[in-house]
Amino acid sequence: MGRAGILVLVVGPSGAGKDTLLSGARQALEGDARFHFARREITRPAEAGSEHHIPLTNQQFATNRAGYTLAWEAHGNGYGIPGSVMAELADGRVVVANVSRTVIAEAAARFTVRVLEITASPAVLAARLAVRGREGPADQASRLARQVALPPGTISVRIVNDAAVEDGVAAVLAALRNIAGRR
Repeated sequence: MGRAGILVLVVGPSGAGKDTLLSGARQALEGDARFHFARREITRPAEAGSEHHIPLTNQQFATNRAGYTLAWEAHGNGYGIPGSVMAELADGRVVVANVSRTVIAEAAARFTVRVLEITASPAVLAARLAVRGREGPADQASRLARQVALPPGTISVRIVNDAAVEDGVAAVLAALRNIAGRR
């Protein structure tokens, strides 16, 4: 492809629908060589949550941590973006990765980065967390109260995911295609 790729960091609060929208976008862009969707390694069971991730033990995460492109810990879990995405970026692809807002500055210091912020209204977030059922009421309240600002100067697109899934997927696809087209 000739040019260095772009790392699209997908961020947003728990319950915003990031996994659902990314799954829809990944399916729609299957076969489009411009895009690569990173599969996270997470220290939680495979059946936990809606994301198709690679489950790890805490020990495996600790062993693998140095080889990750990005790694962080949140909500009692370790998360890693595999080092294999480096080859995708070197090939000029748009690499899409669901990450914590806490790693944006680190990523921006190392890569060409765009941020795709997916959010929803507080009422929608609360309802989705309750239905998801991964946490108790206290942990849900903690997730809803968590506010992490994007670093100054971050180039971002914000999608409010309060409507139908199809609308959210269409917004993500438009943003990704725009990013790929502007390189």
